[in-house]
Amino acid sequence: MARVKRGVTAHRRHKKVLQFTKGHRGTKHALYRRAHESMLHALAYSYAHRRERKGDMRRLWVVRIGAAAREHGVSYSQFMHGLKLANVELDRKVLADLAMADPDAFGQLAEQVKAQLAVAA
Repeated sequence: MARVKRGVTAHRRHKKVLQFTKGHRGTKHALYRRAHESMLHALAYSYAHRRERKGDMRRLWVVRIGAAAREHGVSYSQFMHGLKLANVELDRKVLADLAMADPDAFGQLAEQVKAQLAVAA
């Protein structure tokens, strides 16, 4: 079998890693070994945080819905319970968008919720 010289392959791989870590601090973007460690950490963080972002967004939606609901005299939990009673099947993403973009439509929903809560009580 023929001898394989690895210089070009290794050089290309090292360049790829150094390109990936371009914005990192200190030697983490300049020295291959440090850059490789930095790259592995960065990839692990980005994988984990893609999943965390889902929870972050849900918390943001809950805060926005809660604030808009309180403007209409209903707490967040009462609002969500009233929606269930009224058979309104809108998710939190849509409700938060309604609260921000179309407060009048959200106000109509809040009135429906209040009516359902009054009937249930």
